[in-house]
Amino acid sequence: MKRIILSTESGADLPDFLVKRHDVQVVPMHVVMDGQDYLDGHLPVEEIFDFYDRTKKIPSTAATNTYEYQAFFKRIRTEFPNSVIFHIGYTSKASVSFQNALTAAEDVENIYLIDALNVTGGLTAVIMYAVTLLEEEPEMDPIRLLEKIEAMVPKVRLAFLPGSLDFLRAGGRVSNMAYLGGALLKIKPCIELVEGKLVSTKKYRGKMSKAAESLLLDYLQQYDIDRQQIYFIYSIGLSETIKERITEIALEKGFENSMWIEAGAMISTHSGPGGFGIAGIEV
Repeated sequence: MKRIILSTESGADLPDFLVKRHDVQVVPMHVVMDGQDYLDGHLPVEEIFDFYDRTKKIPSTAATNTYEYQAFFKRIRTEFPNSVIFHIGYTSKASVSFQNALTAAEDVENIYLIDALNVTGGLTAVIMYAVTLLEEEPEMDPIRLLEKIEAMVPKVRLAFLPGSLDFLRAGGRVSNMAYLGGALLKIKPCIELVEGKLVSTKKYRGKMSKAAESLLLDYLQQYDIDRQQIYFIYSIGLSETIKERITEIALEKGFENSMWIEAGAMISTHSGPGGFGIAGIEV
């Protein structure tokens, strides 16, 4: 039986220890700052926030291109001869990265591509679901694995509170009027992935400590999340006190495992410092 190799983009924010433990192959996306292109995963997130503090501008982001995917898939095939590649990609509704992967894979044998319709911790949840399936059944037929992952993708739920309205305004994601009203009332918009698209849903008022707790409680009321695992996402600047309280609530709500995932440069460029998110899989 050929070995199955999982791959994804850096926008999954898959922690390094999981990348190494499960041999997940990660191709970088891009952050462009001051006209210079940086590979996500190789640019310290602090530099993005420092750049914004100096210029009041945020970097732009870019997808992995077709040439990079061709080289990426070729490298995997070289390092893991006779393998079957399962590429679990960043949502096609928010980036052309997945389409570029499809184009690059046209001449590649034994490769399956899955649009996770998710980002950051939501994408990590899909990858780790695939990891668990392979751990339970290492000889699983690729077609069966594909069917199981594709059936699970719509069940992944991601909700995120950006850390800074200033950051959102600088990126043109909120109008000045919405920014002024939100800043005065200390309103924080909740961003969710709906059928792969980033959609602003609820709004929370007050400090992040209160908003984060309210978001988690609302999220768990709205979605029947599998209690085996929940993922929490944070961008640099979220206080340890908030993280401790969120972990405590997860334990109280019966979650067997919770994992904190740090947002990388790609995601932090859109969220700003001090952001908080939740990802899990509905039963």
